[in-house]
Amino acid sequence: MDPNSICRKTKRLAVKQAELCQRQPEIINEVIKGTKLGLRECKHQFRFRRWNCTSHSKYFGKVLQQDIRETAFVYAITAAGVTHAVTQACSMGDLLQCGCEITRSWAPPRPAASTDASAGTEPVKWEWGGCGDDVEFGYEKSKQFMDGKQKRGKSDIRTLMDLHNNEAGRLAVKNYMRAECKCHGLSGSCTLRTCWRKMPHFREVGNRLLERFNGAFKVMGGNDGKTLIPVGRNIKPPDKQDLIYSAESPDFCLPNRKTGSVGTRGRVCNSTALDMSGCDLLCCDRGYRDQTVVYEENCLCRFHWCCVVQCKKCSVRKELSLCL
Repeated sequence: MDPNSICRKTKRLAVKQAELCQRQPEIINEVIKGTKLGLRECKHQFRFRRWNCTSHSKYFGKVLQQDIRETAFVYAITAAGVTHAVTQACSMGDLLQCGCEITRSWAPPRPAASTDASAGTEPVKWEWGGCGDDVEFGYEKSKQFMDGKQKRGKSDIRTLMDLHNNEAGRLAVKNYMRAECKCHGLSGSCTLRTCWRKMPHFREVGNRLLERFNGAFKVMGGNDGKTLIPVGRNIKPPDKQDLIYSAESPDFCLPNRKTGSVGTRGRVCNSTALDMSGCDLLCCDRGYRDQTVVYEENCLCRFHWCCVVQCKKCSVRKELSLCL
């Protein structure tokens, strides 16, 4: 996946995507990095589940054709990845179109607001400074590219869901910015604190979206074709950060090209766990077999001045449980 191959397919690109290719091709590089970041996080979050976010193109594409909650997670995590990658590139100075976040009159960061009245000390002075992450720029570019493929004016349920899940992914980054501060003063004192805003670590974003995946809302299209209605009685409407889907997922137990399932045969499982990584659930009650594997890894490493690390090779024996 490279920017040239993407931008050469101009007939397949929406207007907003084509504009990015023509006017800001360097941002396409960050879009690609963000997509890869999202898919890596998808594989991490689903590593113990029957569907493990396999990147095999034939099967992965079939999954994305369905309106299931796994598709919702993929859309959200990739939109979040693009937001994160573009914003990070701004902070690192890799893009000419953006840089550090422009200082605004944000409220004081929480740690700076604390005072020790009992000791009679004055509150610590603070100011916004440093290089904050310009998440607004990353958010807008992610929106421009990820939402650009949806046809303007189209109001089918799939389009509405994709746009909603894209936004949920972006908000998982934008709404959880944190303050980082540095103290200034004589002899290690903290008479002045300079603070700036940073994005959450992407693992935190993935963890938060997995929670949304587990509590995803099933929806159906409204009569007007422009709204989504939660399925079931007395269910509150999903908010902007919730993931939504409209069809139940297959069980992903056996290989099925139609649904994109590669099955779970040969997957490593945990014979003592009771959660999704346990052999009973992961192997779909087909059973499992134990296998001993022997592999080599670096061990007894020593640092030699200067600057070489020398290691020996040690054989390691490990017992694995594999789904039948």
